[in-house]
Amino acid sequence: MADELDWAGEKDRFVADARQVAESTPVPSTDVSPAGSPLVEQFTVLTRSLLDATTVGEALERVIVACTKAIPAVSVASVTMRAPDGTFSTPAETHEVAYELDQVQYATGEGPCVDAARLPGPAMAYSDDLAHDPNWPVFGPAAASRGMGSLLSTALLPDARPPRLTGALNLYSRTVRGFTLEDRATALLLATHASLALAATQAYTTAELNAEQLRRAIDTRDVIGQAKGILMHRRGITADEAFDVLRRTSQRLNVKLADLAVTLAERHGDIEL
Repeated sequence: MADELDWAGEKDRFVADARQVAESTPVPSTDVSPAGSPLVEQFTVLTRSLLDATTVGEALERVIVACTKAIPAVSVASVTMRAPDGTFSTPAETHEVAYELDQVQYATGEGPCVDAARLPGPAMAYSDDLAHDPNWPVFGPAAASRGMGSLLSTALLPDARPPRLTGALNLYSRTVRGFTLEDRATALLLATHASLALAATQAYTTAELNAEQLRRAIDTRDVIGQAKGILMHRRGITADEAFDVLRRTSQRLNVKLADLAVTLAERHGDIEL
């Protein structure tokens, strides 16, 4: 009974925070997002794709990809999950830099995504200027040094059933003050979709998230190793230098380093890095 009361209180606080954000956000007029507009179409496609998702990881991947399409200011996106023991993890991200910055937040215990993923956390936490935000003196400059200007994190509504995972949808922008009030409203809607997807997915456990993250890490390490080997042989450079070439090319093209490595490994005869 105590757990149910705690859950009710947490849910009420989340809803109250979400309502406060919504009330401070201008309601779009009918000519901003009419039926058939790009934003409406993106949410329609996302809803349909989430119905087809069979795993937590698959659902989260589709949500963060939708974020990059629905909110132009988003440069990279990720999802933070907080386990019942208080540990954080990033089971899905659109680029390695998002994963790296999430890890900085977990290690320092500061940052919007950590705040939003905690219980009871705010419905939304954000920084308009990461380099000069006094709330996160360690994380902010670290994010700015990696080219990020602002960050918007929206809490994922936790499920009432065990294991009670909570989390946050993290949207990074390379632009200072990159997110508008309309972007924040859209982020709330996307976080709601992500929350529903998590609740509807069968294998909603910490173990599954950890296993999937480990599998992806192993697969990524293998393919990056192949790509490094190709560059080492082609250029006569060291392993560290080969990785630096991949990293810089990934950032320049704004694609995942792992995706770049796959392309190089599969089509190395056609691609020159």
